[in-house]
Amino acid sequence: MAGPKPTPTDGTPPHTSRPTLRGSFGMCASTHWLASATAQSVLERGGNAFDAATAGAFVLHVAEPHLNGPGGDLVAVLATAGEPSPRVLAGQGHAPRGATIEHFRAEGLDHVPGAGALAAAVPGAVDSWLWLLAEFGTWELADILAYAIHYAERGVPVVPQLARVLGTVEDLFRTHWPTSYAQWVPGGRVPRPYDTLVNPAYARTLRRLSGEGEPGAGGSAGTVVTAGTGGTRAVRIDSARSAWRTGFVAAAVAESAAVPHRHSSGSDHAGVITAADFADFLPSLEPAVTAEFRGITVAKAGLWSQGPVLLQALTMLDHFDDERIDPSTAGGIHTITEALKLAMADREAYYGHLDPADAEAVVRRLLSPGYSKERAGLISANASTEFRPGDIGVSPYIPPLVTRGHAVQADGVGEPTVQQTGETRGDTCHIDVVDRWGNIISATPSGGWLQSSPTVPGLGFALGTRLQMTWLDPAAPSRLTPGRRPRTTLTPTLLLRDGSPVAALGTPGGDQQDQWQLIYLIRTLALGMDPQEAIDAPAFHTTALPSSFWPRTWTPGGLVIEERADEAVIHELRERGHDVTVSGPWSQGRLSVVTRDPDSGDLRAAANPRGAQGYAAGR
Repeated sequence: MAGPKPTPTDGTPPHTSRPTLRGSFGMCASTHWLASATAQSVLERGGNAFDAATAGAFVLHVAEPHLNGPGGDLVAVLATAGEPSPRVLAGQGHAPRGATIEHFRAEGLDHVPGAGALAAAVPGAVDSWLWLLAEFGTWELADILAYAIHYAERGVPVVPQLARVLGTVEDLFRTHWPTSYAQWVPGGRVPRPYDTLVNPAYARTLRRLSGEGEPGAGGSAGTVVTAGTGGTRAVRIDSARSAWRTGFVAAAVAESAAVPHRHSSGSDHAGVITAADFADFLPSLEPAVTAEFRGITVAKAGLWSQGPVLLQALTMLDHFDDERIDPSTAGGIHTITEALKLAMADREAYYGHLDPADAEAVVRRLLSPGYSKERAGLISANASTEFRPGDIGVSPYIPPLVTRGHAVQADGVGEPTVQQTGETRGDTCHIDVVDRWGNIISATPSGGWLQSSPTVPGLGFALGTRLQMTWLDPAAPSRLTPGRRPRTTLTPTLLLRDGSPVAALGTPGGDQQDQWQLIYLIRTLALGMDPQEAIDAPAFHTTALPSSFWPRTWTPGGLVIEERADEAVIHELRERGHDVTVSGPWSQGRLSVVTRDPDSGDLRAAANPRGAQGYAAGR
């Protein structure tokens, strides 16, 4: 990390839930111990950071199926040892050709549903991981997938959160999604915590992909393959990509999605995704969008993600001294929260998958020094309950501002991210890896969780529901448009000092992802906290923003904070006008991070203790 200030402990190490790991060989951190251990195993066997992250990500499909899946999405920020400039791997699939506003309106819908195949974007995660492996990795595909195949066949322990999710959606599965019931409720009994759960269908899918990528397997159509060798490693991986994009996977998904089934709207619909849509998707590598905070460069994905929210908030808060943004104080929490409200209002007003020239102009204006100072000047001593996008010279889009009620959320709906009460019914995944050569990656895979849509027969996974983040309004910058990416919440982060990568971090959490990362960055970059200390400290987030998830409501003035925060702090926040909800003591945030000192080669890693699931590994 960049020149941290001394902690206020007079040399006494901070008390943390676990140590910040230190070493020089390689570091991995993720939301599940099996993925972290897998990634570290790859490093130990000579693989690089991209080999390790890919192997760990496929294990996350098996270990956290309620949080992500092969039918989902991926956003990553990376830098290589040879090219330290941060780049974004855009693994967010686009809307299918048939996903038009007119079609959804004709189906009687006023929002894209939060569950069901009609909400599916083209799956981008698997193809993007395979592309990354071919471009920057060193291992053969069969060796990468062996870890996930092992766990899919031998089983993984059912974490308590997974058991709760399955208990919640059991009736939905039994009544409306029989393929999901057969897959996830084996023998008609919901798995209990720490039962062993297998996924033989997904193991077979991976074995078929692995077989396509083995030496001696045929290459893609039109590819010259050396007899008996399977061509180059890249050609072999491309054969597996073809099997996914134009072969048995695409065909099975299209056939399954075409069968009408229950959606979160309470009505039955067929999906519109086809095999041709699979072939339309190609991963891409894009320059990151960056901003400076306390002398550190923060790199994010562009306006098709919510990444610039973090950059906007940081550029606003850079106008305040450390005391004014200390997240252990009521004043600091207030200032941070108000900056986030302003950034999130701009997200709704201006973000989306825009034409490149338009996106560049919007980003330039949103991150300009004058604009950030103007926005920072709107932060007063009291909480705002208004929706306040800024003026950047184009008309802002004002979304429907529907106040969140207290109705029970529909089964299967959502990312499923942290609820207003702080109780977690599911989430996303995250993995960070840095190796001894200086390759580094922060990746947030999500979507395609088991409760998003019916399991595809024979494949062992479901489609995602990312299209719910689009509006059925032609005026919206994040409107539903065939061929365009929905504005995703996935938002990993890379930090650089003097042009060299020094940290990769991220968290699950839907609309909270950049909020929790913001708190971490303030604690480490401005206040000098140790990574694990910063992750452990009490967290909070605002709900005063239109949710990215169906049914797209908001809570004006809403603020959720862990009960470990000081009572006097909570009292003062209420006095300032915040609508405070106190959540469980360890309920907010699932951050992980790896760091590298480019001068010494010192590596560090830390992971979230909440839920006793995330772990770091390294030496």
